[in-house]
Amino acid sequence: MTSTPEDENPAGGAVTSADAGASTGRVGAGGREGTPGGAAEAHQDGRADPSYGRADAHQDGPADLRLVGPAGAAWAAAAVALGAPGGMVAAGCAMAVALAALALWRARSKGGRSARGNDAAPGRSAGALVALAAVLLCAAAGAASAALHAADVRRGPLPTWAHRYARLTVELEVTDDPRVTRPKVRGSQRMPSALVFTAEAVRIATPDGRVTTARTPVLAVVQQRAAKHGKAAGETPSPSPSPEWRRLLPSTRIRVVARAAPPLAAADRTAAVLRVTADGPPNEVAPPSALQRLAGSLRTGLRRATDGLTPDARALLPGLVVGDVSRVPPDLDDAFSTTDLTHLLAVSGSNLTIVLALLIGPPHLAARAERRGLARRLGLSLRGTALVGGALALGFVVVCRPDPSVLRAAACGLITLLAIGTGRRRSLLPALAAAVLLLVLYDPWLARRYGFLLSVLATGALLLLAPRWSAALQRRRVPPRLAEVVAAAAAAQAVCAPVVAVLAARVGLVGVPCNLLAELAVAPATILGFAALAAAPVALPVAKALAWCAGWPAEWIAAVARTGAELPGAEVGWPGGWVGGLMLAVATVVLLAVGRRVLRRRWLGALSALALVLAVCRPAPLPRVLTGWPPPDWRVVACDVGQGDGLVLAAGDGTALVVDAGPEPRAIDRCLTGLGIHRIPLLILTHFHADHVDGLPGVLRGRSVGAIETTTLQEPYEQAKFVREAAAGAGVPVLRAAPGERRHLGPLTWEVLWPGASPWLPSAGDGAFSGPNDASVAVLVRTGGLAVLLLGDLEPPAQQALLVAHPELAAVDVLKVAHHGSAYQDPELMRRLTPRLALISCGAGNPYGHPAPRTVAALRAGGTRVLRTDTEGAIAVVGTPGRLSAVVGGRRSRRRSATRPTGRPAARPVGRGRGRSEGRGAGQGRGRCGGAMGRWGADAVGREPGGTLRPCDTRDGSCGTRRSVRIGRHVRHAGVRAAPRATPRVGSHAT
Repeated sequence: MTSTPEDENPAGGAVTSADAGASTGRVGAGGREGTPGGAAEAHQDGRADPSYGRADAHQDGPADLRLVGPAGAAWAAAAVALGAPGGMVAAGCAMAVALAALALWRARSKGGRSARGNDAAPGRSAGALVALAAVLLCAAAGAASAALHAADVRRGPLPTWAHRYARLTVELEVTDDPRVTRPKVRGSQRMPSALVFTAEAVRIATPDGRVTTARTPVLAVVQQRAAKHGKAAGETPSPSPSPEWRRLLPSTRIRVVARAAPPLAAADRTAAVLRVTADGPPNEVAPPSALQRLAGSLRTGLRRATDGLTPDARALLPGLVVGDVSRVPPDLDDAFSTTDLTHLLAVSGSNLTIVLALLIGPPHLAARAERRGLARRLGLSLRGTALVGGALALGFVVVCRPDPSVLRAAACGLITLLAIGTGRRRSLLPALAAAVLLLVLYDPWLARRYGFLLSVLATGALLLLAPRWSAALQRRRVPPRLAEVVAAAAAAQAVCAPVVAVLAARVGLVGVPCNLLAELAVAPATILGFAALAAAPVALPVAKALAWCAGWPAEWIAAVARTGAELPGAEVGWPGGWVGGLMLAVATVVLLAVGRRVLRRRWLGALSALALVLAVCRPAPLPRVLTGWPPPDWRVVACDVGQGDGLVLAAGDGTALVVDAGPEPRAIDRCLTGLGIHRIPLLILTHFHADHVDGLPGVLRGRSVGAIETTTLQEPYEQAKFVREAAAGAGVPVLRAAPGERRHLGPLTWEVLWPGASPWLPSAGDGAFSGPNDASVAVLVRTGGLAVLLLGDLEPPAQQALLVAHPELAAVDVLKVAHHGSAYQDPELMRRLTPRLALISCGAGNPYGHPAPRTVAALRAGGTRVLRTDTEGAIAVVGTPGRLSAVVGGRRSRRRSATRPTGRPAARPVGRGRGRSEGRGAGQGRGRCGGAMGRWGADAVGREPGGTLRPCDTRDGSCGTRRSVRIGRHVRHAGVRAAPRATPRVGSHAT
């Protein structure tokens, strides 16, 4: 499958009970949470036919699966045909049609024999052959439609010029609302935001002078041309999209000059990516249609009505009502993803269900829907109800935009309304299957979109699984309403979780309870939000009052998402890709089978529930008891934040000094939460590169931060501005580090060694200094007798200047290697420091080659133990100068290091597990030299290339090498210089 930019962020989480189809809605046991229009067959005069009774599962009999096979065949065939050669697809379609004709011929002959005799077997065989023919014909139709759509994408001159990366003048017809991408960190830089929208290229002027008329789908990526910010800064800020570009409506025609490029995937629904660098507003050729102007005015009116609300309600309400997520901040979006509530922001069937329920009555009275709601009060007939409902469904698609879940919901709703209007009995599952079949034939690209898959799976689960699970819970004396909502949320979560694992490599543990809590507020927020949407164009004050009322349930939903996301066990990692998804599907089936037995015994059910609560909440002692993380008495932790820095130094119970925040808020937040840090008197940001500061919101989230200390060089400008704004928003003062500054905090004392008061710092181009990197704050910290030097991203010129400025600088116990272990290190500084333990913070698979093999080799040649976050995960330093060790809290890769000391075999994989943190002293444990060999034995440590043990130091009895001790699944790397050094160190006292 290919995920396209217009998908509704399916990786964020599974579609749950709120994402039922338009007419499928939230289906409970016996249809009581049925669908709008879920009525039994009714007479034309509006009276329900009592012969059909209630919409009860037991009365309706087994599910009608006749359309499921054809719909699934068309879906699968379309997904395959989109990427297959046209000739192969044509041959497959011809073969399918021939086989279908043969099956129908055989069915006709068997049906004739059955009619002449009394045996029913030939009739059953004829029915099976007809069903097979239907499957084959639908598969052929799906493949043919997909091949034609794929050919349309490849037709015309644009694909050819895109492969040449040509510069073209193109007239575009916008087909979707523009949206701003979230800035991403690449190395030290934050990539600028871009405005993205889909469009059709209707007129193409190529470099050879030809002008071609076409309708070729493209993806447009717009970046505003950068402008100099100001006199003092001298720095170019990141370009931000122009407001005029963001206000473009579907059906608007614009003319752009763009650089064409081929799409990422060959079987994509866009023929090219057009990269536009805009100097100003878009060049509009033709205005949008009247219908789109009306829809745009409604959406704009809703945004204006919500302007006075609290930030979360202001951001969330347009997303709940019409899927407008332009105001949703990244932290709230992450919270919705973690708690599997993302489907609430991707407008879906639940929204249309609520709107139609106002027309035709409450869902639990669906058997008499035509006699309830506004339809009854207005005296509408069945056909009138169907027509009004159809108009609402079509308007819903226009205003909310034709995303996969919206299309599926509208198709289901229209089929249901057709059943109401014709008075024909219908079933929910055939309606869903028919909707899938029609949509795949109309737009085969849906067959490869994960959003559509999640939407259909969730709705199918609500139709097939939820009623049975609800009945099972009611048999165990669970109240009916509670049983229905729990069953609906659990069913949707169970079937969607494997797909989410494919995309996001995670499993959410709080999705079901968070959906249940959010469900309480979805209907009020949606109804009031739609009322505000309708009132805004004519009476804005009324719309503001309605939006204010809707803001309360919207705030509740945001609070549920934020609270759930802050739980330590809200989500767990899981293998990604289709293998991981299949593993989770098998695990889910096994868990459901075991769960049936567990529910028969209340005490087992209570224990299981308690275990789940403990896994999610993870009270402070529990993770340490089960995993050994964090180790007791830890001194320093290098967090696993990816390609960036994030270090934590313990300063007491729940208190720490934090140095740098990494490139991503969730990673540093997760690390601090795991360490139990809730108070940070001082956060030091060594410099303003994005891989050190962009995680700042994660540090500030839910914690008390006293002050933020930064370097003196305010470059890059945009990232320095980001830090100032984030600090101001949290009410945290920003200070500038001063050379020689000394502070103490609990057991910590530290001195700022760098930057010095040098005139070269404001400019990166004067001499050999490299600007922001060489302006990094370098700090020497003492904790528990250990000397820890943190070098930020200092390059060799600044490292040499540091030695000149501090000639007294001598050996340290722990070194945070500068610039993620890059090849640019000063040999003299490494020789002077001779650290016992070197920490390198870098991301797995980073494109910069960090850490450089020669840097790692040079450190190891000097007798230093090197640990890396890309292979070890988070690293905790524990102990004292006489008992120094380290505990690793996880891994990203099975390879510990790309380079190893000569004669030392490769280290075994390191993973999370149980272990003790305190290191043994130099003379403890077993071994020739008193060093603890652990399970690796003497062959793993302490041997020269020739195979003999290195001589012990006669002063303290330790071996001349590092020791690795394996305890449980943790590996402790112990140092060797047990005796405290007499060499003086800078910053050895507090001020």
